[in-house]
This record gives sequence, structure tokens and C-alpha cells, in this order.
Amino acid sequence: MEIIRNADGTLVVPVKQVRTHATESGDDGPPTIAESATQPEAAPGTRLLHPGEGGYDEALAAWDSQQNPERAPVVSTASGRQEAMTLVHKVATSPDHSVTLAMEALDDPKASGEALRHVLIGGVHSVEDFASEVAEAEGGEPMSAHETTKIIGEILAELD
Repeated sequence: MEIIRNADGTLVVPVKQVRTHATESGDDGPPTIAESATQPEAAPGTRLLHPGEGGYDEALAAWDSQQNPERAPVVSTASGRQEAMTLVHKVATSPDHSVTLAMEALDDPKASGEALRHVLIGGVHSVEDFASEVAEAEGGEPMSAHETTKIIGEILAELD
């Protein structure tokens, strides 16, 4: 089963093992109505991950990789990273949050995409460091890892 990226940025990922909940008597059984209400809707054998949730960055990197399995290993260049920082900042600060408009100014969209893929491969700490670099280079406060990852996902979806 493949990872599915929804329009809102959430990812439906396959899970290896379906969790069961123990009842008060100690027997395994289906979740109670209260337990079911707190779990997001996803098909059996899958899990819905939201940006910022544990494992989301890794799942987004895996989703991106499955979009083009023949792609060479990710290589980040200085110019690609600089353009990627500018791109993320433009998307984050634009009133309509338009990725398409922000990408029009890029000299090398492929290098920017590679730099963003490189950030995702590094996991949460890499995303946090990247958000700090964006704030330092472009001005303003660092975005949360959640918001940064969501914008990176939108950009990669547009590039593909």
C-alpha cells in the first residue's frame, strides 16, 4: 500500500499492526465508542498523520520518494537551499499562501526541491533548524516545525 497525501496536507500511511484495546475484563476487543471517537478516520491497516505529528516528516519524505522512485539520491546545494528558504518564506508570508506564485521567481526549482527533500530526510530537528535559518535569512520569527513541514509538503506536491 502506498502513502496517500491529502489536499489538507495529512498523510494516510499503512500500518503493520492494527492496535486493539483491552476491555475492563482484560480481554482484547474492539475499541469503545469513546475510544473510537478520539481516533481519526482512516481505512483499516492505515493511520492518518497530521503535519507536526510524530512520524509525519519521515512519512512525507517516503511519500515524496514514492512519487518518483527512479530519482537519484537527494543532494542539497547552497544555491538550492537559499532558493528553498526564500520560497518557504514567501509561501508562509503570502496572504493567499500560493505556492504556484512563489515558485515563479525560482531560477532552479529542481535544486530547491532537492534542498527541501534533504531537509525532510533529516527529520524533525532538521526541519526545526531549517525554520530557524529561514527566519534568520528572511527576517521574522521561526515557524514551527509543523508549519514548515506542511509548506514543504505543498511545495513538493506542486513540483511533482
